[in-house]
Parts: sequence; C-alpha cells; structure tokens
Amino acid sequence: MLQSFYKLQQVVKMGEIWSFVEVGPEGIEAVSLEIIGKAAELGDQSNMRTAAVLTGWGMEKIVKEVSRYPVDRVYYVEHGELAFYDPAKHANALHQLVEKEKPEIVLFGATYNGVDIAARLAIRAEAGLIAHVTYLGIDPSDGRLVGHVPGFGGGIVAVCKCRPGVLQIATVRPGVFERPIPTGHEAEIHRFSPKLHPTNGWRIVERRVAKVVDITRAEKVVVAGMGTGGELSLAKTLAQKLGAQLAVTRPLADLGLAPRDVQVGSTGVSLRSNIALILGVSGASHFVSGIRDVKTVISINIDRNAPIFQFSDYCVEADLFKLVPKIIEEFEKEGA
Repeated sequence: MLQSFYKLQQVVKMGEIWSFVEVGPEGIEAVSLEIIGKAAELGDQSNMRTAAVLTGWGMEKIVKEVSRYPVDRVYYVEHGELAFYDPAKHANALHQLVEKEKPEIVLFGATYNGVDIAARLAIRAEAGLIAHVTYLGIDPSDGRLVGHVPGFGGGIVAVCKCRPGVLQIATVRPGVFERPIPTGHEAEIHRFSPKLHPTNGWRIVERRVAKVVDITRAEKVVVAGMGTGGELSLAKTLAQKLGAQLAVTRPLADLGLAPRDVQVGSTGVSLRSNIALILGVSGASHFVSGIRDVKTVISINIDRNAPIFQFSDYCVEADLFKLVPKIIEEFEKEGA
C-alpha cells in the first residue's frame, strides 16, 4: 500500500516547469536564460521535467538555439498572428498550450512584456501569480513553489506561495539568477499550432525600437546614490572614463533622474559585474541585495559609519565632489 502511494507521488511530481522565452532585437533576452537555469535547478530538486516555451512566427533559429540550453523539451507555439507583439494573442496561444500540457509552474522574466503576458495568462487559467520574485524554491513539505518578493521599498521580504491545486506562475526580476551555459545536446522540440483568428486587436502603425541598457551584463558599473544630490554629471563622466555603465539607487529613479532599467536593488535589478564603484550610497538593505554578486565593490562615502562600507571590498571615506573630479583628471592625464 505504501509502495503504491509512493509511486503515485512520483507520478504527480513528474509535472513540468516551464520557462517563457522572450526574444528581442538582439536575440534571446538574458532574463529568459536566467530562468531556464533556475528552472533546471528546481526540476532537479523536485523531480519535475523542464521546458522552454516560445510564442511567435518564423523563429526556427531561435528555437534551435534554446534547445541547446538545460531543458528537457522546447515548446514552439507558432502562428502567423504571433509574428508581432499583441499580448492578448500571445497569452491566448500560451493558454491553449497550458490547457493541453498541464504544467505545474510557468516562469516569466519580470520585463514589460513578461509581466503583461504572465498576468493575462494567470487570469485565463485562474492561476496563482507571484510577481517580481528575487528567490525561488520548492517547499519540500508540499512540493509547491516558494517565491520571495520585496515590499515597502525593499524594507521587507514576503515569502509567497500559490494556493493548492492551481497553475503556479512567477515573474522573476532580471539579474537575480545566473545564466546557464549551453549543454552538449539538443532538447526535443514540440510544435503547437494554436487556434487564432484575425481580430480588431492591436494594429501596428509604426515600430520604434528604443535602446535599453542591460546593466546586469555589464562588467563595470558606477552606481550613484542620493549622496550625489541628484547631480549625475560627475558619475556619468566617471563611468565614461572607466568604460562602465551608469546605475542609480531607487530614490534617484523615483525622482525621474534615471530610468528604472538602471535602478539597482531589491526593487530594481541585481548586478553581477566584476567591479562596482558606489558613489554616495548609504547602503540600505534593499540596495545591497542588488550588489551581493558583484566581485569587487568600491564605495566612496563621506560618512565613515555608512552601512555600505560593511558590504564593500574597498572603502573610501571622502567627499565625492572633491575626489571624483581628481580621479577623472588622472584619467584625462593618461589619455584614457
């Protein structure tokens, strides 16, 4: 009897964890690869298969590329109506595949398009949705997905689970997990043709592709905090001289001085750079969570008791308005 129950548990746990793969102008989005890697880890822990899912048209090369990453299979949802981005159509097509294959978990990158489709799918499938997670795990007591979600500006972290018996969906903040390397094999590819009809939905009048800086891939980053007084010219010049990307803390992004794409911390992105030069950042917990994977952190702050120094490899107690111009001057002398 116990043996039969154990076999039943094994069958139940052989569900699938899906990673929704987004494709941008430069190819596969980095966060999609990150969730593929995390899904593989969760699959090993929970005895579940993993799959990557793409929706679109004419994406054979991308599908082939995705199949080389650590997934058991790739679902390619293809239809001419999916050639351009219409969130309603992509969510509809994905929902049809969900109804057919019955996955346990679907992971999305917390990008503009990712959260758009994830929310629509959650409504269609009456699923649970954990948004903007910074951690994912499987609860060994019941096999359900666990997600950590920062709240109140990162001051607290909520541990969230979906209610039992529903599809579990999570959107994952970019830069939180490591990107996997391609494996030596190609996963099996399953094509699925959804039933879609031309509608009076979105009509593309003009397409403009805005250049978005992905600081999660940057090797060197200069991060400006409120200690700069909101004056970013020094930080921008220093970043240019160092060949680094410029990032900011949440208060500066809240003031509209920089886009959210370059906001570092629990409510922004996480860095995995070799070097991060931190200018005028106090070091609140919600910020330091975004630099925990940086190899070398150098902080400049006029306050010797600033918490950021506890999380730095090199600490410089100085007035950044006096020190940074001298650093820039030295670079200019050397012709950098």
